[in-house]
Amino acid sequence: MKGIVFNLLQEVVSEEYSADAWDDLLDEAGDLGAYTAVGSYDDGAFLRLVAAGSAKLGIPEDDLVRWFGRQAIPKFRDRLPGLFAPHTSTRSLVLTLNDVIHPEVRKLFPGADVPQFDFQTPDEHSVTIGYASSRRLCAFAEGLIEGAAALYGEKVTHRQPACMKRGDPKCVIECTFEAVA
Repeated sequence: MKGIVFNLLQEVVSEEYSADAWDDLLDEAGDLGAYTAVGSYDDGAFLRLVAAGSAKLGIPEDDLVRWFGRQAIPKFRDRLPGLFAPHTSTRSLVLTLNDVIHPEVRKLFPGADVPQFDFQTPDEHSVTIGYASSRRLCAFAEGLIEGAAALYGEKVTHRQPACMKRGDPKCVIECTFEAVA
């Protein structure tokens, strides 16, 4: 996993809770916390931080990862504004993951192991996302979608009829977007 993810996790935990809370998570996870944005780190380090945060806060791990995704999106936008600027909706942004966003991520962060997505567009307000990743962080994808919807002034409703964590070959996230008045 690329260091930028750890950097963003540190930022959102420090802002929401405190720098001491971040240090406590590092201690609990047995981690030194020295991450460079372009460095590559063991996925287990992220999972240990999530487990430590879940135990400390009494929040299920998937809920914590979803929260992180929501909080991380504005920070991704601040770091990579060119990826967000061309879009006026979450659906538009999401549909560029394979062709624009992830190729750019691979350029900026060599060696990035990004999830594979496939899409179905049943209508102009919906998208069904197929998500496949060895990390099985579909909750992070849901949080990123929720965070993007907030950026674009939308409300997203989603459900996940298939999930790798339940033994399915990929996760399926069905999303419907509506403008917030």
